[in-house]
Amino acid sequence: MEFSNPVLLWAGLGLVLMLAEVVVPGGIVVLLGAACLLVAGALAMGFVSTLPQALTLWFISSMALLLGFRQLTQRLVGGDAHVDNTDEELDLFNQTALVKADIGPGQQRGRVEFQGSEWPALGDGSLITKGTTVRIICRENIALVVEPLPSDV
Repeated sequence: MEFSNPVLLWAGLGLVLMLAEVVVPGGIVVLLGAACLLVAGALAMGFVSTLPQALTLWFISSMALLLGFRQLTQRLVGGDAHVDNTDEELDLFNQTALVKADIGPGQQRGRVEFQGSEWPALGDGSLITKGTTVRIICRENIALVVEPLPSDV
């Protein structure tokens, strides 16, 4: 077997890339391997004869296959597509926290414990004493804006 035959090299590279799809799923590597097989076919038929022509054909065919068949391979191969809520304000709204240092009166900051961490907190202007359970309304910079729960008023 001669390893300097460009048809065999391109075909071998194409098969290796297509088999690599088992290890690197996502539907991209198999299309790059298919482009290698197209180059091997073009070399075998004499349409392409030099390395720059082969690389150009591989690049163009790779782009065409990726743009044309990416959606199809995504459906067949699948993948992990999970979208979480990216609005942190919605995650905070209506959660409860425990006051660790008095909040207020007025704009005086206090501290609350929320999700295992202490946060600076602002209240509604009235005094909210230590030990009170509060509801988070929103966040202002790094301070949580809170109000006492109706049961603790």
